Amino acid sequence: MEKTELKQYTDFLLKETETLLNIDSPTGYTEEAAAWVKEEFEKLGFDAKITNKGGVLVSFGGEDKENGLLLEAHLDTLGGMVAEIKGNGRLRLTNLGGMNPNNAETENVRVITKFDGTYEGTFQLCNASIHVNGEYNDTKRDWDTCEVVLDEDVKEKKDTEKLGIAVGDIVCFEPNVRITKSGYIKSRFLDDKLSVGILLGLAKYMQENRVIPKRALYAHITVFEEVGHGGCGNVPEGCTEAISVDMGCVGEGLECTEKQVSICAKDSGGPYSYPVVRGLIEAAKNSGADYAVDIYPHYGSDVEATLGAGNDLRHGLIGAGVYASHGYERSHRDGAENVLRLLIAYAL
Repeated sequence: MEKTELKQYTDFLLKETETLLNIDSPTGYTEEAAAWVKEEFEKLGFDAKITNKGGVLVSFGGEDKENGLLLEAHLDTLGGMVAEIKGNGRLRLTNLGGMNPNNAETENVRVITKFDGTYEGTFQLCNASIHVNGEYNDTKRDWDTCEVVLDEDVKEKKDTEKLGIAVGDIVCFEPNVRITKSGYIKSRFLDDKLSVGILLGLAKYMQENRVIPKRALYAHITVFEEVGHGGCGNVPEGCTEAISVDMGCVGEGLECTEKQVSICAKDSGGPYSYPVVRGLIEAAKNSGADYAVDIYPHYGSDVEATLGAGNDLRHGLIGAGVYASHGYERSHRDGAENVLRLLIAYAL
């Protein structure tokens, strides 16, 4: 399969990814993003439904109903939640998922109140003026030393409370999406919205080429992956295998680059099913997908939550290479296309 054959689908999935990245969806606040994803799969002609948990379950059809394959990706992201309205009217946060204050400092945020709309602000070090704070460089950045400075005229706690801001409100960090002429994709939360875009690209490929999968094929777009239980439920009857389509790790000691599809052999939860890993490698070779096989030292996936819930499944993990995970992340269109190429070869 020549790479040019997939260019239109890669173009499509990148546009879908960009749109989704700009819909706020930190863990616990995913309704709008899930509704958008459901509608996009329906536009492509596939049955999709919102689960009780808030995810999106999609059926792509398929011939063998007793040997189904479930693809899992997640649309929930990192974020914050108001933990305290401070005496000066600013906000102390608690993290949602693995949001790290070190790489979130100076980022623009949106505070989503429960009943009184949205307010903008910036996540800053407390006493953030370097001309005033002599300990600026030495201060450890954490959730107690950083705060949200609201873009409102607030000077004390009661001013902020009058806006309707309260403990438990969601705080969304600006993704800052950028796709360069050279094909790099830069944004917060490519983990895992890029994979959702890839699955939409796969759906478009099936639709336009009238492909019926050899075995029943499903997608579960989960919404609590970042806190560990996204893939615990909603495994369709007849599924014998599940593959998490998440981010591939790029970093020291690993082979994968942002232009490749990563096939994970083992992560912090242990090894993935050896027959699945072997089958993914064979499919990558046969399809011409540029791939790497790696072990992720600090990683857990939806599919491990699926197995942890007691499901009897073979399992695997693949994803486009992503650098600077859980920070300002970067991947490349070639990496996304290689994931798509592998999925076409393996799942269809």
